Order: sequence, then C-alpha cells, then structure tokens
Amino acid sequence: MPATSSHDIQNENNLLRSEAAGIVTLTLNRPAQRNCLSRSLMDQLEAAIDSIHGDANVRVVILAANGPAFCAGHDIGELRARNDLEYFEETFHHSSRLMLSLIALPQPVIACVQGVATAAGCQLVATCDLAVAAESAKFATPGVDIGLFCSTPQVALTRNIGRKAAMEMLLTGTAIDAHEAKNRGLVNRVVADADLGRETLALAKLIASKSSHTTRLGKAAFYRQSELTMSDAYAFTSRVMAQNMLDRDAIEGLDAFLEKRKPVWADR
Repeated sequence: MPATSSHDIQNENNLLRSEAAGIVTLTLNRPAQRNCLSRSLMDQLEAAIDSIHGDANVRVVILAANGPAFCAGHDIGELRARNDLEYFEETFHHSSRLMLSLIALPQPVIACVQGVATAAGCQLVATCDLAVAAESAKFATPGVDIGLFCSTPQVALTRNIGRKAAMEMLLTGTAIDAHEAKNRGLVNRVVADADLGRETLALAKLIASKSSHTTRLGKAAFYRQSELTMSDAYAFTSRVMAQNMLDRDAIEGLDAFLEKRKPVWADR
C-alpha cells in the first residue's frame, strides 16, 4: 500500500473534480502544503486520469490548483520520513508513470497555473499539452538548492524549452516569471491573475468545439512523431493523415469548408 502523510489521512479530498460541457477540471487541493505531490495525491490524480481516459464525453481536461501555489513538487516531509532506496525508486517511478499518463491521455490537458510551480510542479506544467499562467506565476527547478537535482523534472522541461535555458534553471535553481516562461516555451499564454480561470476555460471551450476524434488522433500523433527521425516522422504522419481523410468528421469538415457552412461533428 502506498504511504500517505498525516494530512492525507485526515483529508482524502486532495483532488477535486468538476465537469461541465465536456470539460473536466481536476483541482489539486492541498493548499496548506502548497499542493505538493504526496503519494496519496499522485494515486488520486492517476486514478482520475485513468477514469477520464475511456470517457468519450470528456473532450478537454484542465489541471488547476487551490491556494497560493500551483504545485511545489514532491512532498519532502513524506520522502524524509523514509530512508530506503526501494521506497525512493518506487516513488519516482510512480511520479514518472503519472506524467506519462497525462501524455497518453487522449484528451488535451491544459495547466491553469497560479503562484509557484517548482520541481515536480514545474514538471507537471511542462507535461501538460498546454499551459495558461497568471502574471504572478513563477517557475523553477530548485532541487539543486537542497542537494537533490531535479532529474525527473528535467525530462519534461528539456522537451519544452532549449537545452541551455533548461540547464540554467536546473543548475541554478533560479525562478523565472510567467513572461519569461512564455518566451522560453514553457507556457502558451500569460494573463492577468483575475482572468486566469476565465481565460483557461475559454481556451478549453475553443478546443472542445473541435472534433473530439480529430483532436485525440492529433495529440497521439504529435507525441509519436516527436520521438522519430524526421524521415520516419513524415512517413508516420503521412499514413495518419491518409487514414484521417477517411474519417467521418474529416469528410464532414471538408464538405462544410467547400459548402461554406459550419461543420456538424459526428461525436456531438
């Protein structure tokens, strides 16, 4: 059984879920702990992702957080309560599995980021397909400051921003602000703090208005081709597009374009 902190035992609602119009919002709910990723919270988040995976009614997922921080990384107190390699390996493998499950999720995931996103919290932002940040948000991989290099967070970070920019964050632990995060490609949009929820939801609604089948196909292809050589990526995506041409929504979308009308998706 995964270990849980005393706070998790007292409060099992570490993750909240709400749903409206095909958009599910998962909200990290450990504000007093700066939403750090305890094993219990990782369990709950992974279970929520698994439940969404096969739900055809869910078109987009928003990952948000309560309190002044988005996520401050792993639960250091929980980690220091143990001192054995097997436990640590299991914890970080669990975290890595959680990140991979977000990528494998068919539905697009948007991070809605307020406050700080540090270490594994920065990793969460980098792993989500899109990210909207409040102007006051900060991002850092400060593990080096406490002698614990952000080795797993760097996997997602280096796939979002340039190598030298990533290495500077990893080696110095220095935080960057939301605008710099956008300049480096870590987030898509920076909005006023008061507009964060509204702007994130507007982006989610825009994506939800598209063919769900097409966005799911496209997300899977995006991550698959990114792992291939350029020639293999073109060969793979050529097959994907050819098969996509035969889909009902593609036929409807092309006809609607030619007929100058709004498409009616089959999954509506």
